[in-house]
Amino acid sequence: MTTTDDWDSLADSFDQEPDHGLLDPAVRAAWAARMTDWLPGEPSRVLDLGCGTGSLALLAAEQGHQVTAVDLSPRMAALARTKLADIGAEVLIGDAGRPPVGERTFDVVLARHLLWTMPDPEAVLRHWSSLLTPGGRLVLIEGVWSGTGLPATRLITALAPLTERVHHERLSADPALWGRPVDDERYALIARSAPVGRHTEVVDVHLILRRGDDVLLARRSGTGYGDGLLNGPSGHVESGEDVRTAMIREAYEEVGVRLTPDDLRVALVMQHRGPGGEPRIGWFFEAAYGAGGEPYNREPHKCSGLSWHPLAALPDELVAYCRAGLDAYRAGDRFVIHWHEDSDPIAHDPHAPGRAVRLPVTTTESP
Repeated sequence: MTTTDDWDSLADSFDQEPDHGLLDPAVRAAWAARMTDWLPGEPSRVLDLGCGTGSLALLAAEQGHQVTAVDLSPRMAALARTKLADIGAEVLIGDAGRPPVGERTFDVVLARHLLWTMPDPEAVLRHWSSLLTPGGRLVLIEGVWSGTGLPATRLITALAPLTERVHHERLSADPALWGRPVDDERYALIARSAPVGRHTEVVDVHLILRRGDDVLLARRSGTGYGDGLLNGPSGHVESGEDVRTAMIREAYEEVGVRLTPDDLRVALVMQHRGPGGEPRIGWFFEAAYGAGGEPYNREPHKCSGLSWHPLAALPDELVAYCRAGLDAYRAGDRFVIHWHEDSDPIAHDPHAPGRAVRLPVTTTESP
């Protein structure tokens, strides 16, 4: 897999090649024309992953789109910020496979010559699909060079259960895109998610790891959402997963504990809407300390540290979503609605009006 050092060593040369820097006016015009076809006609939110020096991000922004660009390399990100400085695009440093965008979703997720570097492209595609708005699209530019890369058939197969339809566009036959004729396999896939229709929501999973009266919390860092605040180990359910499988995966990815289905108990189900965001469903699972091993910080690029806190005396500097879930769990509630107003802060505010609404549950007793 390509590392940060690998990207840094290539930063200067990439911006000098027509394929990457798009410095040749004819090459740039050819890519701009393709981007016009691939991106929505109306202004949209575009997430450019593995943005490199920001060449495609710049084309998207010039076409009126709101661009967020992500690259693992600080060197590449610095070059992209310079290139995008005058158009208001956001440039983040982070893993493009798990971009640090918090709870945000996008109309387009764009990646060029990136998936082939990933050890598990199918898993990456599942996560990227979860970042799309209804009706959004993945724009993937890939190929096979001297036997290295990803054939289009593999990605089309992986995208079939994740998206409504996939358009395959051959790029090898257009020398204007590359500044010269090429004879290897180069292509674009434009995969569209299901449009708005039936109501759909992101599903989250949250771990309440108990050590006696204490619970484990992680301090967010570099995620783009609630950074500096505490939050329980959590994440999105990905396509094809049930909530229990997702919780087991997230627990290992974030805090290194290898839980089994028997270790988990459903603690709470909450429908939540963040400030200015879309609704989502959160499943909170309880597990006991010792199950799956000693927790530790497996994602230092997203978490600055782990700490234990008394459930009965939680600190105020929590993400409000997490705090509402823990408060409801401690009160014995099992089904809750937590609906922010747009002006509410992401952080828990002990002086703000309570937003949690407890839902009564049925019993087996006769009315």
